[in-house]
Formats: sequence, C-alpha cells, structure tokens
Amino acid sequence: MWSAKPPQPPSSTYCSLQSSLLSLAILTLLSFTYLSLKSFHSSNSPPPLTPSLVIQSSQVVRQVAEQQREQEEEEEVITDVYNSPGVFKLNYEEMERKFKVYIYKDGDPKTFYQTPRKLTGKYSSEGYFFQNIRESKFVTDDPDQAHLFFIPISCHKMRGKGTSYENMTIIVQNYVDSLIAKYPYWNRTMGADHFFVTCHDVGVRATEGHPFLVKNAIRVVCSPSYDVGYIPHKDVALPQVLQPFALPAGGNDIENRTTLGFWAGHRNSKIRVILARQWENDTELDISNNRINRATGPLVYQKRFYRTKFCICPGGSQVNSARITDSIHYGCVPVILSDYYDLPFNDIVDWHKFAVVLREKDVYDLKQILKNITQDEFVTLHNNLVKVQKHFQWNSPPIRHDAFHMVMYELWLRHHVIKY
Repeated sequence: MWSAKPPQPPSSTYCSLQSSLLSLAILTLLSFTYLSLKSFHSSNSPPPLTPSLVIQSSQVVRQVAEQQREQEEEEEVITDVYNSPGVFKLNYEEMERKFKVYIYKDGDPKTFYQTPRKLTGKYSSEGYFFQNIRESKFVTDDPDQAHLFFIPISCHKMRGKGTSYENMTIIVQNYVDSLIAKYPYWNRTMGADHFFVTCHDVGVRATEGHPFLVKNAIRVVCSPSYDVGYIPHKDVALPQVLQPFALPAGGNDIENRTTLGFWAGHRNSKIRVILARQWENDTELDISNNRINRATGPLVYQKRFYRTKFCICPGGSQVNSARITDSIHYGCVPVILSDYYDLPFNDIVDWHKFAVVLREKDVYDLKQILKNITQDEFVTLHNNLVKVQKHFQWNSPPIRHDAFHMVMYELWLRHHVIKY
C-alpha cells in the first residue's frame, strides 16, 4: 500500500517567505546604516568608532543578495526538465570546484590555432568556446593537474582562409602528430583524455586523417549524427547557435502565439523537400520553401517565431540546424525532424519536456500531430522551454549554466571513464 505523506507547503509559498525574510534582513541593515550615519552627523552624540560599520553593512547586504540569487538558481535547477536534477546539481558543483583543462600552446594564433575566427554567424559556437575557455577558471598551466587536454586548432578559421578539405585534413594530422612527438600526455591514453572542438561540418571530416583522433579523442561537434562515425558516449554534441540574436528572448507570451507551426528555409535536404511539398499551401501551417526575403521588412523571419506555437526544425545538409536554438531563444517550441541526431545535452535535459521530437517519416502527419497537443500540454512545453533558454546561450565572459558551462559539464562527465 502507498503510505500517506504529510502535506508539504507549496514551494512558491516557501520561496516567497524566504524572500520576504531576506528582504526584511536587508531593510534592517539599511536602517541600521542610516542611524549610524545620522549619529555620525549629530553634534550632541559622541563620534562613531569608525565609518567601517557602514562598509561592513553594505558588504552584508551584498552577501545576502548574492545568497538569495544562488538560492534561486539552485531552485531553478531542481525541476523535472532535467533527467536527474539532483545528480546534475551535485556533479555540476563538483565540476566547478575541480575541473581543469590544459591548452596546448603550440601553433601560430595568426593562422589556425588558439584564437577563434569570429563570434558571429552560424558557426559562432566554435568561436565562443575558444574564447570562453580562456576566460574561465577551468584552464591550468600545469599539465599534471589537468583532467583533459584541449587541442586548439580551428577548422572554421581554416575554412575562412580558403583551406581545402584535403589540406585541412593534413594540417590537423600534422598538428596532432607534432603534439604527440613533443609531449608525453597523448601517449598515456592514446588520446582518450584529449578533445577537439569544431562546429563547421568540414571539421568533423578533417579529423578523419588521424584514426586515433576519431577513435579515442573526444570530438565536440555541431553535427553529431549517429550514422557518420559520431560516438555518443565519447563525443559531445555542440549546440549550433546563431549569435548575436537579432531580437530579445521570447517567453511567457503564449497569448501572442496564434500560428500553429512555422518553417522557412532552403530545400537542401530530402526532409526539407518533403516538408515544403507537403505543407507549403496549408492554411494552418506557415511553411515556405525559401528563406523570407529581407525586402518584405526588417526581421520578418525572426518575428514569425514570436507568433508561432511550434517551429519546425528539419535537418539540412547535416542533422543539426541553428533553427533549433533560434526556436528556443524566441520561445517557440521546436519540432525536431531529423533522424540520427544526438541532441545537445541530451543526457542532461529531457528534450521531450520542452520540444516535440519526431521521426522524419512523421512529416506526413505533422499537422495532426501538432493539433493533437492540447493547450495545457503546449503551455507546459513552453514554460519548460523558458527554463532551458540559458543553456543554449553563449556569453563573454561565460556565466553559470550557459552553453559553455554545459559543454564543459559534458566533458567533465566523460573524463571519469579515462584511466591511466
């Protein structure tokens, strides 16, 4: 038999009470500070010991505010959007305390090494990672203290300089071979404690010239497809984020979302061709077989996200698409139509709580599937989507729980399986 549990106070009531107590404490400290200053200016009162009392009071106020912010962050983490919220919280805090990465210093930063090409465009995730890791506290100059080793070669920069795929493969192979010859660290694990970051799909192919880079090293990639050599328990899915976003984040705006579904883009994959052919003339789904012409008005494409309940995200030339993170940012529930896609942070967050994940064959029944989702179910998906927005946003410098920290957390989880 199920045992009855004593009634628990609603979490919102508890949080409100806690916030009220903290606010009361802050007001008390401010009042005490005011009285101290008044006493200081009074001619009939003895002078205060020192003005440090005011400084100390201000410090306490800041500490209380910081504790309140941290408490709110912790409460946000403990939600069912995560596969194992308690485990995630504990492991994440351990990562923040302990995780160290050594970055190889070899290579001329003016060519393909060390620094990002740029922090804009559809491959900006690679650039942000290169910059963020140097802005973070995870870097160590002592390789003996490192849990993992970062191979800082940028295929995006090679692509920007016009390097061919064949030469890119050779450059990556020669660079890794030079690190193996110069340092002892690769040979301890045959590269299993090394990682490589690339968002451009040619970067994945560029690693194929070095077998152990594919087999052993951790590849952090934007195109994590199960059918092209990506190994999900070893490699990491890097979210493809098109930053900077043109408009502010959406969310808590359900009443404005009157369009059932939206997609506009190039037909550069089989699933996109079928999607456009099947639904472009539908009256309830807003489907265009080309990107919206900028001549129709400023930011028309982005504004469609604000008005739509479900944004269709079919795979393009690769399984991934920046449209997924666009949808998340603008508060439009993403509908994933891409087979063999290892979704970013899939082992941390439950995508089914804030997205609709379908098989490509479901495209023929797409409208009915979306119409079968009740309003209450949509509201839940939308509210959960707002909770995970911070995980799909890059920042400089990085902040807790953003895309950079989530990628680092994925790397932290993988380092535990490496023994030497």
